Amino acid sequence: MRLLTAVDQLFLLLESRKQPMHVGGLFLFELPENADSGFVCQLVKQMQDSDVPPTFPFNQVLEHLIFWQKDKHFDVEHHLHHVALPQPARVRELLMYVSREHGRLLDRAMPLWECHVIEGIQPESEGAPERFALYFKIHHSLVDGIAAMRLVKKSLSQSPTEPVTLPIWSLMARHRNQVNAILPTEKSIRNILKEQLSTIKPVFTELLDNLKNYGDDGYVGTFDAPMSILNKRISASRRIAAQSYDIQRFNDIAERLKISRNDVVLAVCAGAIRRYLISRDALPSKPLIAFVPMSLRTDNSISGNQLSFVLANLGTHLDNPLRRIELIHRSMNNGKRRFRRMNQAQVINYSVIAYAWEGINLATGLFPKKQAFNLIISNVPGSEKPLYWNGARLQSLYPASIVFNGQAINITLATYLDKIEFCITACSKALPHIQDMLTLIEEELTLLETTSKELEFEGITVKDKSTKQTKKLAP
Repeated sequence: MRLLTAVDQLFLLLESRKQPMHVGGLFLFELPENADSGFVCQLVKQMQDSDVPPTFPFNQVLEHLIFWQKDKHFDVEHHLHHVALPQPARVRELLMYVSREHGRLLDRAMPLWECHVIEGIQPESEGAPERFALYFKIHHSLVDGIAAMRLVKKSLSQSPTEPVTLPIWSLMARHRNQVNAILPTEKSIRNILKEQLSTIKPVFTELLDNLKNYGDDGYVGTFDAPMSILNKRISASRRIAAQSYDIQRFNDIAERLKISRNDVVLAVCAGAIRRYLISRDALPSKPLIAFVPMSLRTDNSISGNQLSFVLANLGTHLDNPLRRIELIHRSMNNGKRRFRRMNQAQVINYSVIAYAWEGINLATGLFPKKQAFNLIISNVPGSEKPLYWNGARLQSLYPASIVFNGQAINITLATYLDKIEFCITACSKALPHIQDMLTLIEEELTLLETTSKELEFEGITVKDKSTKQTKKLAP
């Protein structure tokens, strides 16, 4: 029996019919060369017939919303779904299916996850292999994004010839030698109390530092986000839009401007959102604020939620993309420096205090027109090596996340091989035609490529890392 953390419980308390709190992953595979027509059916049967029980965290069931307890009555039929899409099935039809499933609640009487194997997806191009997909959803109270990605990597193989004979939910049986590193560690009450007391002074110091820098647009507070159409109350309807982009394009921009790739990602998202809101005549005069998760994991564990968040000024009020990216860079660096000055326990307690009113607002809805941030943008590191499922090559992976009242859109992306995989999850009633964002992301990425090349030619960068001085940009 394992006690839920405060963050894990929050995801359960926030959940409602219109507000499911699970995360998901859509994995698109190519059939192996010379695979017969029953390949996918064989994969499903192999999982259905397995007598290896689920392992952590797939064997955990809720007990009174306080504890995780080992499930003793695993029912594979409840968790595993085999689906054949109506033909011809393109990625569009696949995303429509996943959108519907992502809006449905998981059964709390069972371990909180589902596995959908979906076949019959058309080849990417003429002559290419036929494709099938795996959609896996698991409650956010069980794992965060980093943990979920680790589960994916451990459930698949890096070799096209290695057979994966066990179900995804029994992956720990394949990694017995790594069990101690992956399972959660228990701390004594005395150590927990000692750790918490040690956080008081550094947390108080950082909170005072925030007050000293009030008014600086690079230091974002929890009352700075403007009201926007992104912050409507949501319905149970979901729309998932996904697209892959060449990672080298982001790397090149980052190198030219001497900033991080994550800064470029945020700038591309900011520009695309700005374009989307302008098209709907709904761009706020104040800059939008993004909630950017940061992993606090220092081990190889796959349990629970070990993360905090940086509030980033997206500069959407600026029409100059370079001024916008400079503001994003400065804002993110301020947040990162703050967290680097604290250990994990201090960061968590700082976050609990700094974002307390937003947590209360999410749980109670007392201030529906006031949000601490406008959207979540999350970047999850994936795999640099190709992954396989019994010889079927993983072509793309798209991480689907949560939306909730006051937060009608979530942008989550993962890196895989030479691509950045964008997945946008939104309430389709609050934000119609959100799939247009994929085109707007491409337009903004192209603009930043062109602009950064011009600056490189002129010898101007957003940030000089050696002197740490911000240089003046063109107006």
